Amino acid sequence: MEVIAPRASGILLHITSLPSEFGIGDLGTGAFGFVDFLHQAKQRLWQILPLGPTGAGNSPYTSFSAFAGNPLLISPETLVKDGFLGQDELPKYYVDKAPDSVDYELVGRLKQKALQHAYRVFAEGTYLKEAYTRFCQENTLWLDDYSLFMACKEHFGGKPWNEWPEAIRLREGKAVEEWSQHSSDRVRYHKFTQFLFYRQWSCLRKYAGQKKISIIGDLPIFVAYDSADVWANPHLFRLDEKGSPIEVAGVPPDYFSKTGQLWGNPLYNWAEHEAQKYDWWIRRFQALFALVDIVRVDHFRGYEAYWAVPAKEKTAEKGTWKKGPGKAFLEKVAEELGELPIIAEDLGVITEAVEELRDSLNLPGMRVLQFAFNDTEPNEHLPHNHIKRCVVYTGTHDNDTTVGWFESLHKKAKEYTKKYLNTNAKEISWDLIRAALASPAETAIVPLQDILSLGTSGRMNTPGTERDNWEWRYETGQLTGKLAYRLASMTELYDR
Repeated sequence: MEVIAPRASGILLHITSLPSEFGIGDLGTGAFGFVDFLHQAKQRLWQILPLGPTGAGNSPYTSFSAFAGNPLLISPETLVKDGFLGQDELPKYYVDKAPDSVDYELVGRLKQKALQHAYRVFAEGTYLKEAYTRFCQENTLWLDDYSLFMACKEHFGGKPWNEWPEAIRLREGKAVEEWSQHSSDRVRYHKFTQFLFYRQWSCLRKYAGQKKISIIGDLPIFVAYDSADVWANPHLFRLDEKGSPIEVAGVPPDYFSKTGQLWGNPLYNWAEHEAQKYDWWIRRFQALFALVDIVRVDHFRGYEAYWAVPAKEKTAEKGTWKKGPGKAFLEKVAEELGELPIIAEDLGVITEAVEELRDSLNLPGMRVLQFAFNDTEPNEHLPHNHIKRCVVYTGTHDNDTTVGWFESLHKKAKEYTKKYLNTNAKEISWDLIRAALASPAETAIVPLQDILSLGTSGRMNTPGTERDNWEWRYETGQLTGKLAYRLASMTELYDR
C-alpha cells in the first residue's frame, strides 16, 4: 500500500506555533490560514506533533491522555461562532506580549476562563446537547476515565495520581463511584472541553481535505506515568505493587545527549497486552486515525526492542535492551484496522532487526539532511543514498533550525556541506530544502522555521532540557505570497 501518493511534500508545524491573539496557536483562523498557505505553496502534507493535553514542561510527548485533545488548542473565536462566548468578551482573553512564543502559564489561566464561561452557557441551554451526548457515548471507553482523572487531579491540587488517597489511587469500585458523584460537574466540564476540541478539529481536517491536504499526526510510543492511561490501566504497565514504575523508558547515549535521554515513561507489560489481543493499542491507533490521515510513530524501534532503565537511575546510561512485541503486534493492528498509513521514525540506534520489522510491513523510514553533513563520512542521510520508500526532512522538531545547525558546524563539515550542495551557504536553509525536494525519497517534509530561514531562536525543542521548549510561534504576516510562490516553484520543479 502506498502511504501517500509518490513525490509529495509538506510542512512540519505544530498547532501551538500558529499565530493567534490568544497567546497560543489554536484551531481557529490561524489554522485555516495556514491550510490556505499550504495550498498556495503547492504542498500536500501538514505534519503536526501529538495533540494531547500537556503536563509539566508543556511537551506534547508528555500528555495526560493518549486519546484526549489539548483544551489549550480550542479556539475562542469558534466559541463565539457557536454561541458560547460573546464577541465583545474576546478581548478579555487576548495575550499581547511575545507574539513569537507561548507563555503556557498565562495562556492556561485565560483559556480556562474562556472554557468555563462556555461551559456555563452550554449547561444552561439546549444547543448541541444531542451532539454532546452522542460524542460522550461514542468515546466512553477513554472519555470517562480521562474526565474523572482530570477532575480528581484538580481536586488534589495537580498532584500526580500516585499521590492521591489510596482508595481513588487504586481505583477501588466504591471510591470511583463516590468521586464520580462528588466531581460530577467537573467531570462534565472535561467531557465538554473534549467535545469542543473534537468538534473544532473535525472542521479543520475537513477544510484541509477540501484543499487536498493530508495531515500527518504523531504517535508517541510511550505514555506519561501521570496520565489517565496508566491510572486506569495499571495492569498494562510494568509497575510494582505500590503502582510505581519498575523500569522506565529512554534511549542510550546518542547524537543528542552524551548520557542518553531518560524519558521516565513507564514501560508496557507486553505479555498482558498480548493476552488482551492488543485491544488498548488498537483503540489508540483507531482514535488517532479518526483525527489524521497518516501517523508518524515516534521511536518505532521500541516495537522491536526498547531501552529499559531501572527507575532509580538519574541518567539513561545504565539501561538494557529488551524485546518488544514485534511483527505479530503490528500485524494484529493491521488485521483489525486494515493496512496502516504509518511513517516509522527510525532514527538513533537502529539494528538490522528494526530495519527488517519496518521493511516487512513496507513502512517508510526517515532521513534527516542535517545528519548527512555533521561530519564528512558517507551515510544513509546523504541525498544520493536515499531510497524511494522513505521520508526526508531537513530537520525535525528535535533539531536546531538549519541556519542554527549550520552555524554550529565545525569548519571541515561546513566546507563539505557547501561542496556537496554546490552553494555559498548564504541561504543554507533553502539549499537543504532544495536537496530535500530533489531527493529520490517519495516524501519530503520541511519545518516551517527552515522555510522562514530562522536561526536558533526558532528552535522548537532541545532534547535533554526542560526549559524554553515547545514555545516558538510564527507571527501573522510572515507567510507571504512571495514565500508561497518560491516554495511552490521549487515543489513543481522537482515534481512534488
